[in-house]
Amino acid sequence: MPTTTGASVSVLASRNSQSTICASDEVAARLDELQFDLGVGPCWQSLSTRQPVIAPRLRTDEYSAWPIFTQALHNENDQLNVAAIFAFPLVVGSLDIGAVDLYSVTEGSPSAAQITGAMELAGVTAWEVLRRILADGDGTDDPIGDMSRREVHQATGMVLAQLGISAQDAALLLRAHAFATARSVREVAGDVVARRIDFSDGGR
Repeated sequence: MPTTTGASVSVLASRNSQSTICASDEVAARLDELQFDLGVGPCWQSLSTRQPVIAPRLRTDEYSAWPIFTQALHNENDQLNVAAIFAFPLVVGSLDIGAVDLYSVTEGSPSAAQITGAMELAGVTAWEVLRRILADGDGTDDPIGDMSRREVHQATGMVLAQLGISAQDAALLLRAHAFATARSVREVAGDVVARRIDFSDGGR
């Protein structure tokens, strides 16, 4: 992989709701801003496909998935000096959270091993971003009776078994799914127990 010059982490809730969680420099932040404004770009493609997007030669190659972004980048490239972009999705279970964008001022493609490593790091980052979002308050802490609490515990155990994660992360995923779908934790837990939601199948 060419030397990474900068990076950003963004949350992409929808085409109308995005934010940069952190950026290493002004160029990384500007790349996010361009993609937010245009609604297209490697970060959007990576999240929608849940796959890495590798653009190793931005100065010379055309990328049909987002020509408007490429043109905008060319228009500003005297200032930005971006030669390559690599985007990796931030996903947890069925939740599409955002993306990590890496950019380089030199052209080149990462190796398969480097892409695998970057995807693993993106997976860890996704959990951290999710915790940060929920720590800000998710509005799903509705009163839970004893029967419902047992159902939530049962659902937590089922998610734990489905994904091979810790009980804490399974509970976090239930809360996140409730947050993303504007439902209560009790309702989501009930669907998990009734097997209407299976997180091993993408939360469907």
